[in-house]
Amino acid sequence: MTIKIGILTMSDRASAGVYEDLSGKAIIETMNDYLISEWESLYKVIPDDQDRIEKALKDMADVQECCLIVTTGGTGPAVRDITPEATEAVCDKMMPGFGELMRQVSLKYVPTAILSRQTAGIRGKSLIINLPGKPKSIRECLDAVFPAVPYCIDLLDGPYLECNENIIKPFRPKQK
Repeated sequence: MTIKIGILTMSDRASAGVYEDLSGKAIIETMNDYLISEWESLYKVIPDDQDRIEKALKDMADVQECCLIVTTGGTGPAVRDITPEATEAVCDKMMPGFGELMRQVSLKYVPTAILSRQTAGIRGKSLIINLPGKPKSIRECLDAVFPAVPYCIDLLDGPYLECNENIIKPFRPKQK
């Protein structure tokens, strides 16, 4: 069975073709580095519009059955940045530790990391993680939180994510 991972970029300009979406591609590249398991990306670029974001997240979780949905963009304080609100609107449970850790890691590089509002949550059997929009920040944030992702997906009765442990070491408690 191929594992499905949703990758959703929120950007008015990238969705209009003004520039190339490098952030979504950075997520795909990172997942290719991390995962040994066979996986496919369900990749979309959409504008910063709350209804469209909610619809895309619901489709990826409920219809496409992605065990993991990783978003990029729309996590800052600007008026059009509404990704966390859309994520919270569709989630059954919020997972604030993801955002806390990502901000902590990002603060080592830029003082403006405190302006970032990335978060994570659970919808059904899908883990949704909001990342910032810069490719370099995406890798830094994923390197910090991804060790917990495979176990979280295990707890949601999702597929077993096997990782390249030379690159990222997932944490799973020892079985008794």
